[in-house]
Amino acid sequence: MKRIAGLFSHLALALLAAGAVVLALGLIAPRMPAPPPPLTGPVDRIEVVKSDRRMTLFVGDLPVRSYAIALGFDPEGHKQAQGDGRTPEGRFHIDRRNPQSGYHLSLGLNYPRPEDRARAARAGVNPGGDIFIHGQPPGIPQDRRLGHDWTAGCIALSNAEMDELWRVVPLGTPVDILP
Repeated sequence: MKRIAGLFSHLALALLAAGAVVLALGLIAPRMPAPPPPLTGPVDRIEVVKSDRRMTLFVGDLPVRSYAIALGFDPEGHKQAQGDGRTPEGRFHIDRRNPQSGYHLSLGLNYPRPEDRARAARAGVNPGGDIFIHGQPPGIPQDRRLGHDWTAGCIALSNAEMDELWRVVPLGTPVDILP
C-alpha cells in the first residue's frame, strides 16, 4: 500500500512539473483576465501618448479606458512627409468612419490640417494623408495585435478594441496625439 501511495505521489509531482514546463514554454497561454465592462456611451476625447504606446478614452476629465497601441514604423517626431512612417502630433478630430477598411474598421483623422499643408509646401514635400485609428490586417485573431510599430503612420489596436472604439467614438471627437 505504501508503494502505491508513493507511486501516486511521484506521479502527481511529475504532472505538476510537466504543467509548469508547458506554461513556461508558452505552449498553453495563461488564462486572460476578464474583460472590463463594455463602455455604454460616447467618449468626449481621445488621448494618444506615442512614447508610451498608449491610447486613453475620456468622458469629461475621467479616463474610462486605455489601450496598448502600435504606431507608424518610424514614430518619433511629427509627421513631415508622405512615406516617413511617422504618426502626426497635435490636436485632430475624427472626420470619417470606414466600415469597409482594408484593416478591421477605421476612424479617420483630419490630417493634414492647414498648418501641416503649409509646412509641407514650405519644405517642398507632400504632407501625406489618410491617417486613421484602425484594427489589424486581415487574418489576425480578434484579441491579438502585431507586436511592433508597423503602420505607415496610423494608430492600430486589436480588432476587439477597435470594435469597442467604433461603438463609442462619434464624428467630431477630438484626438490629442502627444510625443
